[in-house]
Amino acid sequence: MAGVMDAVNQRTQLVGQNRLELLLFRLDGPQLYGINVFKVREVLQCPKLTMMPKSHPVVCGVASIRGATIPILDLAMATGSGALQDQSSPFVIITEYNTKTQGFLVRSVERIVNMNWEDIHPPPKGAGRDHYLTAVTRLDEQLVEIIDVEKVLAEVSPTPEAISQGVVDVETQAKALSLRVLTVDDSSVARKQVARCLQTVGVEVVSLNDGRQALDYLRKMVDEGKDPSEEFLMMISDIEMPEMDGYTLTAEIRNDPRMKNLHIILHTSLSGVFNQAMVKKVGADDFLAKFRPDDLASRVVDRINAADHSQGSPLAVNTI
Repeated sequence: MAGVMDAVNQRTQLVGQNRLELLLFRLDGPQLYGINVFKVREVLQCPKLTMMPKSHPVVCGVASIRGATIPILDLAMATGSGALQDQSSPFVIITEYNTKTQGFLVRSVERIVNMNWEDIHPPPKGAGRDHYLTAVTRLDEQLVEIIDVEKVLAEVSPTPEAISQGVVDVETQAKALSLRVLTVDDSSVARKQVARCLQTVGVEVVSLNDGRQALDYLRKMVDEGKDPSEEFLMMISDIEMPEMDGYTLTAEIRNDPRMKNLHIILHTSLSGVFNQAMVKKVGADDFLAKFRPDDLASRVVDRINAADHSQGSPLAVNTI
């Protein structure tokens, strides 16, 4: 299995071209699941696990891997299917989300596939509210389900969502009342986290589900003669999204003179210095790792103060 992962670091050129690579795996049964390769550190046969007292039921133990103690989550149980039944020779996918490292116990790992984000679609509307899917796609006539890992992690190890005292003052909250922020994220959990944080700051939040929807929304706005940089204080966008990723969305906005001045922060669970290079390449103003409410609120506060100093005029793009 190590051979499957050998070329992961050489594939970063896919990002920014609205492409991604999925690592395919199975839990119990024939259903195929996918996870973005850029979230994966390595794949290995499940090592010896040590049980931890009072841990969440989904955590089946911790493993010592390359000198680090990593929690291992039973992904089948975490998504409501019950504990993984076939544990004769399971694998562990070591991942990094929101700067945290964890492993997911799975029955088998298949292969890596190269896909276009346009072929990745939101879950069917009939899936209900309690599903754990962030997207679906088809491969060789078979449905591939992409799990909303942020929802899984939020349930197993909730991230504090409260903004620390002193990050936002009363004066800033008063200024925020007349301002709007556009947020774009395919994860319902992430959308709610961001919305609650921004509402605490005081701004009005407009939430959209993916890059394609956001681009269509902004294009309709400019077709009506409106300037998005005047309508919105900023746009805060996820990177990994069905239909169109955040990199491509940003590049499309920057290439349209009617909306190129919109302030854009890319807000993602993807980690690493690679993202900083991509932020510069596509012309985003900033990059922020999920989910740090104080950091997110501070970015919004800084932008509110900058907008106040500019007396409401569109702010020039200041890419990092």
